Amino acid sequence: MTSPARPQHPFDVRHADVWKIALPASVAFITEPMVGMVDITVVGRLGDAGLLGGLVLGALVFDIIFSMAYFLRIGTAGLVAQSVGARDPRDGLLHVARAIVLGVAIGLVMIALGGPMLALATLLLAPQGGAGAALADYFHMRIWAAPFSLINYALLGWFYGRASARTGMLLQLLLHGVNIVASIGFVYGLGWGVAGAAAGTVLGQIIAATAGLALLARHYGGVGAIVRRIAPGELADPLALKRMFGLSRDLMIRSMALMGAYAWFAAQGARMGEVALSANAVLLNLLMLVAFFLDGIAQAAEQLTGKAVGANWRPAFDQAYRLSFVWGLILTLSLGLAWYLSGPLLIGLLTTNAEVQAYALTYLPVAALCTVTFMPAFIYDGILIGTTLNTTMRNGMVASLLVFLAVALALQPLLGNWGLWLAMHSWFIARGGIYFWALERRKAGLFGPAPAQAGV
Repeated sequence: MTSPARPQHPFDVRHADVWKIALPASVAFITEPMVGMVDITVVGRLGDAGLLGGLVLGALVFDIIFSMAYFLRIGTAGLVAQSVGARDPRDGLLHVARAIVLGVAIGLVMIALGGPMLALATLLLAPQGGAGAALADYFHMRIWAAPFSLINYALLGWFYGRASARTGMLLQLLLHGVNIVASIGFVYGLGWGVAGAAAGTVLGQIIAATAGLALLARHYGGVGAIVRRIAPGELADPLALKRMFGLSRDLMIRSMALMGAYAWFAAQGARMGEVALSANAVLLNLLMLVAFFLDGIAQAAEQLTGKAVGANWRPAFDQAYRLSFVWGLILTLSLGLAWYLSGPLLIGLLTTNAEVQAYALTYLPVAALCTVTFMPAFIYDGILIGTTLNTTMRNGMVASLLVFLAVALALQPLLGNWGLWLAMHSWFIARGGIYFWALERRKAGLFGPAPAQAGV
């Protein structure tokens, strides 16, 4: 069956177009693992492996919790990018408005269910020694950031979907800058321990959400102008809500599978003891430093391919696809090599515990190799988000999670932590391979023919 005719809005994608989005997005994304590393460094230099383990597990718990609402960012970005490509005069206002309302509601529910969520996390992660108490201290403080964190997800989706990567970068720098300074002050100045690191995150989220909402209102000429642009009942439009919730459901499942793999990885490290847990966390945070930088290229792929689909222009899609992989390969090879060579120095900065340092150095080679195996999965994530192929993302992530678990269950009993890291490699490779196969089958159906011109 042929696709229905749709208007076409031709445009070209060049190297400069990729970096106009990727560079500020990379700067913004790279601050996120830097915050994690600052928190690990601040607490890690206290010299208590239990406190460091509790902080790591606490941060992981919130990564998992918030990943279930991450569709507010990635779903909004894809929808807004397609609106821009289709030349929607409201720049995706309805998409971001729905996402903000939903984000506030979800955040309040998270606060209300904080106690049961902490109990479940403690049961599943099984922290040992002082890590359990530190996890509880971190959780009880950070949960108050939930509504503001989800508002920031929605706002970033809108900014990045419109290719306003510079504004998104400035908001992220504001959020993480406040977080870093406040965490250091709360931990060392006030002696709040891991709760101080969490309090810094709460303050950063509140300030960034306030600033982002102000920028959104100013773009449309104020809150009153926003209200006038939205017709009565539009936010509750049944077809739009059905599409949004369908996208949200699939992305939520995808995010749960994604964080499920990281949670399994952390939980297995915790079962090997505080030293293994802390060392793996140090290596994983260094890996995320590379990953979030690479995410800038994925962000460019997301916006440009989404815009191409909205514009119904296949040549721009193919250009964005090719250039994203070219720059992704260049980045992942150079950053991976830099991490491997500077690994001993970075590990020494992140923790003063000699046992943790030695353990992390042992597994540095296999961890650094992940920068190569995870690159295709990251770029395909961006392309699938931009084209809103949410079902493909969901199915690919679940299938690759099963591959990860199968390899981990087979190799970890034989090889210990080596087997755990090899399972991580198998997960990345499976994701990239599945996404490539699925996208090749779906690509042609993303575009329709141009409408027939009168008199032709």
